[in-house]
Amino acid sequence: MKDNFSTQSDDYAKFRPVYSKELINYLISLTENQETCWDCGTGNGQLAIALSESFRQVKATDISQNQLDNAIKRPNIEYSKQPAEQTNFPDQYFDLITVAQAAHWFDHQHFNNEVKRTLKPNGIIALFGYGLVKVEGVIGSIIKDFYWTITKPYWDSERDHIEAQYETIPFPYDEIQVSQNFDIISDMTVDQLTGYISTWSAVQHFIKANGYSPIDQLKIELAKVWNNGDRQVTFPVFIRVGRVS
Repeated sequence: MKDNFSTQSDDYAKFRPVYSKELINYLISLTENQETCWDCGTGNGQLAIALSESFRQVKATDISQNQLDNAIKRPNIEYSKQPAEQTNFPDQYFDLITVAQAAHWFDHQHFNNEVKRTLKPNGIIALFGYGLVKVEGVIGSIIKDFYWTITKPYWDSERDHIEAQYETIPFPYDEIQVSQNFDIISDMTVDQLTGYISTWSAVQHFIKANGYSPIDQLKIELAKVWNNGDRQVTFPVFIRVGRVS
């Protein structure tokens, strides 16, 4: 698994969008018990925090120690630096396993083996994430151009799984069809939006390759049309949910 997020872990915690309460409640409604869950690829722990309100114990793992150092602590959350594909968790231990915006980085065969080993019978596995942020009007067009023209050559190949909404990721479970919409909708300032975009791994790759940040020019372009105040932005959420029989 690649670690593309240690260098900007502070900004990651500050600017990344927060999943809706409706999504969390939906996942909880599928579980038979709320004893233990594993948030794999937890990053700054935002999902682990939400899950800790319902589960007795949350195990949250990541391969980035910097991300874990920036995670918010709770008494019933245990953070640990472990790869998704090999952990020290007991067999048939979890009622729920979640992976938010991280599954595309995994070795899928070995991760699925670990899921089957650690998930309880009838336990739930949920992979989800979000695609390119959407904003109405010319602002949205500028962001699309930045994504497809400026940063597209610098994305890792794993980004293709995001474009395919995880349909290209092996999912050897009894899949549950999800009909609800869990898009993240929020109001953001221009600084918040560009702060979020600066956390893209492709932006970091661009900086390493060229010696400067493309965000500076993006800010100039957005300032021409943004005026003042907030804009409504949408992060289109996709999800795959399955049960281990």
